[in-house]
Amino acid sequence: MNDLSIDDIPLDQAPGAADPPSAESIDELALLIGRNLKRLRQARAYSMEQLAKRSGVSRAMLSQVEHGRSVPTIGLLWKIASALDVPFSTLTSQSDTPGTVVLKSAEGKILSSRDGSFASRALFPFQNERRVEFYELTLKRGAVEEADPHAPGTMENLVVSVGEVEIGTATGIYRLSQGDAIVFEAHVPHSYRNVGRVDAVMYLVMTYVENVG
Repeated sequence: MNDLSIDDIPLDQAPGAADPPSAESIDELALLIGRNLKRLRQARAYSMEQLAKRSGVSRAMLSQVEHGRSVPTIGLLWKIASALDVPFSTLTSQSDTPGTVVLKSAEGKILSSRDGSFASRALFPFQNERRVEFYELTLKRGAVEEADPHAPGTMENLVVSVGEVEIGTATGIYRLSQGDAIVFEAHVPHSYRNVGRVDAVMYLVMTYVENVG
């Protein structure tokens, strides 16, 4: 995926998004990601140049993200998170979480591909440590999303709520219809392809070997 600036993010076009996030919420997300990126980079004593080399993301783009002037695409965020050895949700995490949290749809943190064909919305509170994450994925008709490998031992458990999709894993390609589910190892490249006649909606649970966040 290509780098994405705030102006390019098609959050208001993200499939399945009932209420588009406001410009203010996008700005808040950019600042939150920037603060977390700086904290994690400095904790690992990486310079911008070192992180750029590890992640394959340009120093200029890393600087834009760290200063809150750009929100990355899902693919770009995965590259940065992998280079920092954290799940990408760590980059969008708030430090404190109360015991009970209501996650309003209109205030959801949505990350999208450049063309808006694929979107991911976090459905869990961002606690400091966790081994499980829960997402709503939406994939437009005819679209395909190629996912980078996650940390060793990461498992994905996905169920299709709307539409038909093909999931490509290390062991093959699997066609799923509404209500079908799949569990697979996600430490290798994998893909999601919409082969149905409508925009697909999926729910994904990611489980890590060790606590993250």
